[in-house]
Amino acid sequence: MLAGCTPWPPDVAQRYREQGLWRGETLGTVLRDAARRYGSDTALIHGDRRISYAELDTWADRLAAGFLEHGVRADDRIVVQLPNVPEFVAISFALMRIGAKLVFSLPAHRETEISHLVELSGATGYVLPEEHRGFDHRETARKVLEDCDTLRSLFVLGAKDEGFVTVAELEAATADPRPLPEPDPSDVAFFLLSGGTTALPKLIPRTHDDYVYQAGRAAEVCELSAADTYLAVLPVAFNFAYGCPGVIGTLMTGGTAVLADTPNPLDCFPLIERHGVTVTAMVPSIVQLWLEAAEWSEDDLGSLRLLQVGGARMLRDFTARIAPTLGCSLQQVFGMAEGLLTFSRPDDPAESVLTTQGRPISDADELRIVDETGAALPAGAVGELITRGPYTLRGYYGVPEYNRRAFTDDGFYRTGDLARLTEAGELVIEGRIKEMIIRGGDKISAGEVEDHLLALDGIAAAAVIGVADPFLGERISAFIVADGPQRSLSDLKQAVHARGVADYKLPDAVRYVPELPLTPLGKVDKKALAASAASEQEG
Repeated sequence: MLAGCTPWPPDVAQRYREQGLWRGETLGTVLRDAARRYGSDTALIHGDRRISYAELDTWADRLAAGFLEHGVRADDRIVVQLPNVPEFVAISFALMRIGAKLVFSLPAHRETEISHLVELSGATGYVLPEEHRGFDHRETARKVLEDCDTLRSLFVLGAKDEGFVTVAELEAATADPRPLPEPDPSDVAFFLLSGGTTALPKLIPRTHDDYVYQAGRAAEVCELSAADTYLAVLPVAFNFAYGCPGVIGTLMTGGTAVLADTPNPLDCFPLIERHGVTVTAMVPSIVQLWLEAAEWSEDDLGSLRLLQVGGARMLRDFTARIAPTLGCSLQQVFGMAEGLLTFSRPDDPAESVLTTQGRPISDADELRIVDETGAALPAGAVGELITRGPYTLRGYYGVPEYNRRAFTDDGFYRTGDLARLTEAGELVIEGRIKEMIIRGGDKISAGEVEDHLLALDGIAAAAVIGVADPFLGERISAFIVADGPQRSLSDLKQAVHARGVADYKLPDAVRYVPELPLTPLGKVDKKALAASAASEQEG
């Protein structure tokens, strides 16, 4: 495995192979096999473009040859920042086929994030769009090139510009990359980004073995087939949309992946009707927009059979609206770019689908709920979720000191999530340990307070954070989006207290905002809220 990455212990890796979980396939081979099976069937749709499996396979080979001609080699790290366009998919397969390691970046990233990813990974290349949503990414690329010593090549999807190699030039390559040896399936295929909202992301190495298994197994649980059409609403660089089962799982089963430019229902609803979309995945903040739009939209959503939702906690009142409003089955998802996925199943009891995040997708996934000492807790008790398995990392890239804190001695990943397991083995996420507010020595879950606030009339959205206090240690600060008259802090406390909540859990401060800031992945950006609260304190 690439230096700086932590492999699975040899005996564990051997067991996964013997069990048939790791089949020794690379992601490039997966596409090649799919092209043989499904040939002229449509693999990708974007706008008016339709690309068959055979065309995608040939395109990836041509791009691979182009990267080779322009100096990219096996083990080179290449930052890829493209929106939901077919080039993203083709370029990712091309680079994986020559053994280069992609570093996926989100379209919303700017100079700070790109420089961080280049420096952390030691990237030699950067693939970017010429322009996206009014932002010229070329100027960012020039600055990063100037500041980062390892970066030497800039590849742009767009017009020719000095200092850039265009994707069109890559496609014009004449060499045949297929004589190259296949990468080792146990080696890193690409790096995903950690999803924390309080710091710049860490790099998550994903191997061919583990990701082929993850995407394939997720597709099985979702009962994907060649008859399915998957709509990529989230950025494809996001693990959820890339391989849970996402685009990769769809291609493995012969379906069609439709790439949406935005998650806006005004854009997505017509795509569902036009292409007969059957499956999609999103975060709750986007679901809320879809639910509101579905009340008046005349688009036919009848083809949609499964909506995967994950990324943030949801109240039962919210989940109960999804199936009746959108006319499809809800699948609750808990997942992380680091690995573990849990899904509710189509045949689960209705109450389990509405209130739990389901069960792990693999029998080989190991989950424990532990207390602060690491001792296992019984079913129903809330503690930290720790996990290990055939697609869960054993270490972040290049941060050995952090890894010593993030993993147990026997290889369990400390997720930082507060969770419990039901008697039936279903996972229920209760919040984040880092979102635990310690107020005067009492521990308060921010998520619990948020749930009580959201249960009140006139509150459309709420986020709770801990703010430093010289006497209490931390105080509870609530940010609220109102859809009715704004309550005073005193009234708000009384309303929450009337729900049977202990006094120490009541908000100490409230601030009404027009909307909550979101991260590029659609989660509430509590780092931004904390900065806002701090500046208000200083003022």
